[in-house]
Amino acid sequence: MKNSSIGQVMLDVEGLTLSPDDKMLLQHPQVGGLILFRRNYSNKNQLRELIASIKSINPNIIVAVDQEGGRVQRFIEEFTRLTPLGDLGAVYNDDPNKAFSLAKEHAHTMANELIEVGIDLSFTPVLDRNIGVSSVIGDRSFHSDTNAIVALASAYITAMHEAGMPATGKHFPGHGAVVADSHFDLPVDTRDLDTIFATDLVPFKALSAQLDAVMVAHVVYQQISDIPAGFDPFWLNHVLRDQCGFKGVVFSDALDMGALKNSGSMSQRAELALNAGCDMVLVCNDRQGAKEVLEHLGDQINPLSQQRLKNLLARKTAKLELFNN
Repeated sequence: MKNSSIGQVMLDVEGLTLSPDDKMLLQHPQVGGLILFRRNYSNKNQLRELIASIKSINPNIIVAVDQEGGRVQRFIEEFTRLTPLGDLGAVYNDDPNKAFSLAKEHAHTMANELIEVGIDLSFTPVLDRNIGVSSVIGDRSFHSDTNAIVALASAYITAMHEAGMPATGKHFPGHGAVVADSHFDLPVDTRDLDTIFATDLVPFKALSAQLDAVMVAHVVYQQISDIPAGFDPFWLNHVLRDQCGFKGVVFSDALDMGALKNSGSMSQRAELALNAGCDMVLVCNDRQGAKEVLEHLGDQINPLSQQRLKNLLARKTAKLELFNN
């Protein structure tokens, strides 16, 4: 059984109920998060039971899902079918106030439905720009204009917080200007730093005080470095922490993605991400890789990361205490 610490690895489980192997891994001191997929869902009662069994083994675990809406919504039956965030941007063009109202309604619905079954966070909102280049981003983005993204995302985050859910902006420092899909290939962004700062980075910097967490893009920004941003202390420490003033949790994107296929073993990828400044690494859909990472990392946890992870969960705890009183 785990102590009061939160581990720095987020992994997945195999199906609708916990297998013996799942139960064993959840007890590892380095397991601090679990991400759910469509294969883990049949109905709300089953999902509640699955999450309850997970938290009975690991009470401090952060249970997450991608429930953005549109193309990226893991739970559909018995949940509200959420529109893509890009639909809110289309409304914004004609009626910003209506778009803000819809953004809050979207966020309230998403967060309340997930919290009700025991999920702690959805990795949202997407802060990438939709400039017609990246098909994997597309209408997952609010807009092409950074001011519109900031305004809509601010309303969205406010509503998430009202529901008691932390907000995670992704994919830092911006995935919208590359063609390749990082699920399969390593995207390379050839723009210079000034251009990135003046465009894609704007929402992350403007919203840094509102965001509880950030997820990093598996993208190489060629004019700055030849390694993916999630492995690069320049992006995570110098830009995100120092220049943007971000104080929350930094999540890696999933380390099993095709973009990282030439970045070494899973344990090497995890070490690169943690050394660069990630607080929690996602190791999904690769059970052997997850085991290798856990064995490699042992029980050593960065104390700064530990405090950030506890702060992340404190937002939900505070909401629950307010509700119970």
